[in-house]
Amino acid sequence: MQLVVARIGRAHGIKGEVTVEVRTDEPELRLAPGAVLATDPASTGPLTIETGRVHSGRLLLRFEGVRDRTGAEALRNTLLIADVDPDERPEEDDEYYDHQLIDLDVVLTDGTEVGRITEISHLPSQDLFIVERPDGTEVMIPFVEEIVTEIDLDEQRAVIDPPPGLIDDRAEIASARDDESDEDSTDSSGDEN
Repeated sequence: MQLVVARIGRAHGIKGEVTVEVRTDEPELRLAPGAVLATDPASTGPLTIETGRVHSGRLLLRFEGVRDRTGAEALRNTLLIADVDPDERPEEDDEYYDHQLIDLDVVLTDGTEVGRITEISHLPSQDLFIVERPDGTEVMIPFVEEIVTEIDLDEQRAVIDPPPGLIDDRAEIASARDDESDEDSTDSSGDEN
């Protein structure tokens, strides 16, 4: 199975290094010197990592055969793809690869069907499950412990305990303004002296 593990950014310096947007929880394994990665577009690869280092919080890589800024710039926006055994699991018990989560059934804690995970969206602050509901609409579920209470790969399901309004479009939303208008209407309908 192939997984996108990074996207090449802009060139860094004049010796062929590039910045990399990491898309894996295991960069030390997937982006280590000597790793051979497929690419998208395929015409730019495969690429073999020669060196890697962190500079100002960003991962910098140099690939075999890329020796100057021009060569590095030509790789910009290329996706780096690693071959991964489909049965491989992350080291931590509460971590999952995207391919393990796609197509899981999503249910509430009481067993009510919500839908099926069709995509994982990786945002800077958190990951989101994109869930297709039985009626064809989509709902986004934050992949946080407070909401996603259980992932059961054997049963192929994710159990969620969403806060009110997350998956129910008809949830009633109370605001302070509504409370104030209720108080005003009570005062104005009161006694006249």
